[in-house]
Amino acid sequence: MNIKILVATHKKYSMPKENMYLPIHVGCEGKKDLGYIGDNTGDNISLRNPNYCELTGLYWAWKNLKCDYIGLCHYRRYFTNSNLFKKASNKNNKMDLILSKLEIENLLKKCDVILPKKRNYYIETIWSHYGNAHHIKDLEETKKIISELYPEYISSFDKVMKGKKLHLYNMFVMDKENFNKYCEWIFSILFELEKRIDISNYDNYQKRIFGFLSERLLNVWIVKNQKIVYEMDVVNMENINWPSKIRGFIKRKFRN
Repeated sequence: MNIKILVATHKKYSMPKENMYLPIHVGCEGKKDLGYIGDNTGDNISLRNPNYCELTGLYWAWKNLKCDYIGLCHYRRYFTNSNLFKKASNKNNKMDLILSKLEIENLLKKCDVILPKKRNYYIETIWSHYGNAHHIKDLEETKKIISELYPEYISSFDKVMKGKKLHLYNMFVMDKENFNKYCEWIFSILFELEKRIDISNYDNYQKRIFGFLSERLLNVWIVKNQKIVYEMDVVNMENINWPSKIRGFIKRKFRN
């Protein structure tokens, strides 16, 4: 299998040695060369990275990369199938925990798409969580656009938004045919939304709006198209600051 998994990054970082993993400098236009492939060649949206996050790398791959299977991960996050013992044994060398090409090939024989295990929000729905963390009017406008462009997706959209579990990080691996269909769908929605909303007064975090929305919309696309999913754990290359994450959650929850 000709598999390429993009590793989205904005800085120099330790990268996997296996050539299946393709580091890509997202938001590369006008920035210092990191020695990685940039998302600013060919047909690209590199300059929109502050709003689209890793999706500028995704768009570049859609328009410029030839392969049979394609995936996306991040310089800090990779798919892993490691058990707790293996994780404990390799806590100082987490690169040994990420999926190999052989492991991914075997997984793709069992499914249509590899995704991270869902996060359970327990006390709030996906819709209410977005409203607590971001600007709900943008999600409302997104639903309106989907109802106009892809009305057959509305029931799946509602199902995802009323639920409490979500595949996050925009991470996946799938075949190129499905990838092309997904990109055609997601970018047509996001580009239309970009025309309709004003984010000029958003802070830098909230300006990452299209990255945030796409995490939700990937789930909608998966549900509507009834894709067979294989869920995998995600290993973080850096230690997670849980107290900070909890404080951020509480702040967002009671912001309004």
